[in-house]
Amino acid sequence: MGSTPFISREVERLVAGVPVSDGAGVKLKRVLTHELQRRLDPFLMLDEFRSDNPDDYLAGFPDHPHRGFETVTYMLAGRMRHRDSTGNEGLLAPGGVQWMTAGRGIVHSELPEQQDGLMHGFQLWVNLPARDKMTAPGYRDIPAADIPVTTRDDGVTVKVIAGVADGTVGAVTREATQPLYLDVGLPAGVRYEAAIPAGHNAFLYVHDGELAVGGRGQKVVAGQMAVLSNANPAASGVALASAGGARVLVVAGRPLNEPIAQWGPFVMNSRNELEQAFDDFRAGRF
Repeated sequence: MGSTPFISREVERLVAGVPVSDGAGVKLKRVLTHELQRRLDPFLMLDEFRSDNPDDYLAGFPDHPHRGFETVTYMLAGRMRHRDSTGNEGLLAPGGVQWMTAGRGIVHSELPEQQDGLMHGFQLWVNLPARDKMTAPGYRDIPAADIPVTTRDDGVTVKVIAGVADGTVGAVTREATQPLYLDVGLPAGVRYEAAIPAGHNAFLYVHDGELAVGGRGQKVVAGQMAVLSNANPAASGVALASAGGARVLVVAGRPLNEPIAQWGPFVMNSRNELEQAFDDFRAGRF
């Protein structure tokens, strides 16, 4: 008997990032915005920061609070120092990931540790289920050497930050949201089929080069996010190909299907919970 044919998800829509300023004036491209939180549940936000102009990033992100979700910072170039109210401190270096669980409340800072050169990376926000929103805050600094990377015979590289890819278990797993977070490098002229669990919401973000996605070969260029369709329940993942080579983030997760109430750095399930978060922060209970 032959193997089951790979059926790819198709691109539902393309999204261009919106330039924004955050922290103490850091210039970012916001790719996953508030309007897509329901569609891409459990993911709340994706920012890309990329500049070799120190004026764009040197001020960094001074002390600021979070409650009710997780932040995932992935560094491609540059260095960022993390400090938080629980006493954690770490230096995020190129290729490394900081996975922080805000839980019931944390105050932290993220400040560049360089005066010039390229600063390039991403921050992804992952929602927590209602039962975990008031869990104890936590922090994990994952250096590049601790993140599994597979290299196939055809030259495709797959960095498995979270989830499982081609039998390789990533650096992080989560029961509730089951996130998949890959950084895939495609050589010119090569096709790669990334498996995505049925029922997961999923998207791609091309950060270098150009891709042809799905059976229709939808063109996706650097700086674009492609929301992947859930329409075909038989789809087993997404097919990626590149004529000239590309790097792309592949992100998927199991939706929580819970109410989302967000007010700045707090993400809860109701307005009352948000008001409580503000009261707790002002009273120094984080």
